[in-house]
Formats: sequence, C-alpha cells, structure tokens
Amino acid sequence: MEFEQIVERLKPIFAKHVADQKQGSFLEYFSPEELKRMLDLDAAGKSGDWDALFSWVEKYLSYSVKTNHPGFVNRMWAGANLPSVVGEVVTAISNTSACTYESAPVSTLMEKYMISRMLEVVGFENGEGQMTTGSSNANMIAMMAARNTAFREIKQRGLFGQKALYAFVNADAHYSMDKAANILGIGTEHLIKVAVNENGAMDLGDLKRQMASVAASEGHSFFVGATAGTTVRGAYDDLSGLLDLRDQYGFWLHVDGAWGGAVVLSERLREQYLKGVEKADSFTTDFHKMMGTALMCNVLLINGKQGIFSSVCGAGDTSYLFQQVEDKDEYNLGAHSLQCGRRVDSLKWFLDWKFYGIEGFARRIETYEALCRYAEDVVLETPELEMVVPRESFNICFRYAVPEDMANAFNMVLRTKLYESGVSLVGTGTIGKKLSLRLLIANSSFGKTEVSDWFKGVVVAGKKLMEVWE
Repeated sequence: MEFEQIVERLKPIFAKHVADQKQGSFLEYFSPEELKRMLDLDAAGKSGDWDALFSWVEKYLSYSVKTNHPGFVNRMWAGANLPSVVGEVVTAISNTSACTYESAPVSTLMEKYMISRMLEVVGFENGEGQMTTGSSNANMIAMMAARNTAFREIKQRGLFGQKALYAFVNADAHYSMDKAANILGIGTEHLIKVAVNENGAMDLGDLKRQMASVAASEGHSFFVGATAGTTVRGAYDDLSGLLDLRDQYGFWLHVDGAWGGAVVLSERLREQYLKGVEKADSFTTDFHKMMGTALMCNVLLINGKQGIFSSVCGAGDTSYLFQQVEDKDEYNLGAHSLQCGRRVDSLKWFLDWKFYGIEGFARRIETYEALCRYAEDVVLETPELEMVVPRESFNICFRYAVPEDMANAFNMVLRTKLYESGVSLVGTGTIGKKLSLRLLIANSSFGKTEVSDWFKGVVVAGKKLMEVWE
C-alpha cells in the first residue's frame, strides 16, 4: 500500500476519534482479563496485511481513555494542542534523532531557539538548557549538576572518600527525587524530607535545623529541591526564604516546576507563586502539562553556568558521532545530554509557541487558576462535599462528606465507581490521614459549566453509593 493510500485510510479513523473525544463516557471500562480476551493479542498475523493493521489501530482508539474528555481529571495533562499534534506527525514522518546537527539541523535550531526564549522568560542570565524526557529526568540531572559542582572530582573518582552528601526536599516532593538520590549514589537516607507547614510548603525552620545537624556531623548540604506545585496539594515552596538560606549554606537551589512552573509565563501568577525564581540555580517545567503540548515536552534550565551540561553529562570518546559544526560543538545537542539518540521534541514545542504565544499560554494558566478558585467555591457551597485542605493553587483536594470513620474507604470506593462507570478518572492523595479526591484542570476546553457538571456527577455517584453502603 502506498503512503497516500495509508493517509486516506487513516483520515476517517482519526476524524471519528477526535469527534468522539468529548462525547459519552470517557472510557468503556473492562477488567484487564476481559480486555485481553477482547483484543485477542495472540491472534495470528499475516505479513503485509494492512487491513489487520488498521483493525488494530481502531481497537486501540476504541478502548483507550479519552484524555480530552471533561471526565479525565486524574493527570496533570489532558488532550494535546492540535499544533503540537501536527508537530508529532511531522516528527514521526521525518524520523530522525536530535543528537547531532548533521542528522537534525532544523530541530536543533528550533530547540536552541526555544531554550533561549525560556531562559529569557525565567530570567536566567548566561544560562543554558536542554530538553529532557520529563521532569523526573530533569530533577536527576539538576541534582547531578549540583553534586558535581560541589565536588568537581566526583565525575572521575566517584563518591569514594568524599564527605557525606545530603539533599533536601519538601516532604511532599515528587518521588523522582528519591530515584535521583538512588541513581546518583547519594542514597535515599541522605535525601532529607523536610517537614511542611500548614500550607504544605517546606518548613524553613525545620530545613535550617536539619542543615545545622548535617554540618555538625561534617556532612555537606549540597542540594535543595524546591517544589513549585506539589503533586497532591499544589503547594509552592518559599523561594525567597530558600534563597536567604542558600546565601548561608551555599547549596544548589533547584526549582521543580513540573506542574506549577507554568505560572512563570504569567507575570501576575509568577509574582504570586514564583517570586525570586530568576535567582535559582536551575528550573524545570513540563510543557505537556498545563500548557497542553503533546507528551512529552520538558525543559531543564540552568542559571549562569555556561558549559555545565557538557561537563556533567558528557563522557567517553564521542568523536565517531559528534563532528563539530563550523568549529562549534554547541550544535550537537546529544553530546551534552545523558542520552545518545534524542527524540525530536522541539518541533511540537516550537509550533505551539508560535501558534499560541506567551500571551496565549499566560491567559490559559490564568484561566485554570480562576477555574480552580471557582471549583473550590462549588465544593464549599455543596452540602455533600467538603474540602480536605484549603486550595493552595491549582489542586482541589476534597471528598464526599461522610462520617470520619468511613470517609477514607467510602471515597476510595467512590473514586473506583466513577472510573469503572466511565464518569470520571480523578486522582487521590493522602493528606495527614485523610484520603482526598484531587481535581486537576489541565484541559483548555474546560469552563465553569464543565466544572459544575463534573461535581454534580460526583454527588450523584456518591448518593447512589450511600444507598448501598454497609
């Protein structure tokens, strides 16, 4: 089958999928065993059978979650922006690796352009950046940069004979920090989880006490990971207070803005949530979350330290692959990353940026924040619902109001019922000892009507569950 014929076959399949995205339920649920039987994954194949191939495509789309549906509020991302979808298609068709300028000249220049724009937006001077596979990877690279900056011989000699290294994060920080401490040889016991205050932000008094204890034991406090929007509560750590402590202890201050870092695009919200970010040592955010770029799209930025990616990530003889371009190695982006082959993620990012502009993204983030304020009001005005904790930013942590002794079990069952009935996929989190349902709005088609209707669906499902609860 010729390529043109393949495209024609795909058109109606894709059109139907897009048209159905916001219709009906977000998912027709089947158990894993049921779905395996229905898919018949072991069915005999026939080489070159395009009809069978398109049948698999239709099955995949039919039984997948509709991530652009108003009921999909479980993740920090939703259906992708169409400009970035176009970029994904072009990226797949051109099928190249972004590791060298020779193999990917256009994407290389687009990535460098976008990084330079983001350095300007965040306010990092004489900095550099790279696209990574996501903020989990970006957090690890930032911690590695901090480690190698603290003890420059570590890259060659390893951790042998060095002072004990300690990193510090919010007790509610993302688990990627634990993984980073493990991978980098710091050890998870040397990743200190700092107590949080009543708002869910890092308790700076506890952090200072922990650092004093490390200093007394002759350890070295080399890294503090501030969270800009914790996963469950959406809390922001106090950057101004952390910067004051950095002046005293000399650690590397990284800002994990995977979720809430999007506010950097809005002058008003940046001032409210990320004041002082321009003085941090590194910053990461995911464009595939609130900004809506197709998965995955992440950037890690480092402040005032040109050449650190090459120093930290580069190793081994790469002369067979990375040929200098006009006597400049800066265009071979793979030489400065942990990966050799690098997927092209710059095109979709670039197209989104040109289509929406920073003003468009700022309006989107501000709209989400306003919708979250509205959602909190809906909960407070609905007798059947209650907030587990007050809203800090973009996360609505609430539950169906039942007696305390049954609240956790009831709300977990309610969450499962919402999912299996195709009404909604909503996240959960535990705050203290209370299980919370966690509403996240990362869908640009969401408005007040969708928010109200969504809560109405939760209340209806809760009332039905109460009727049979024992």
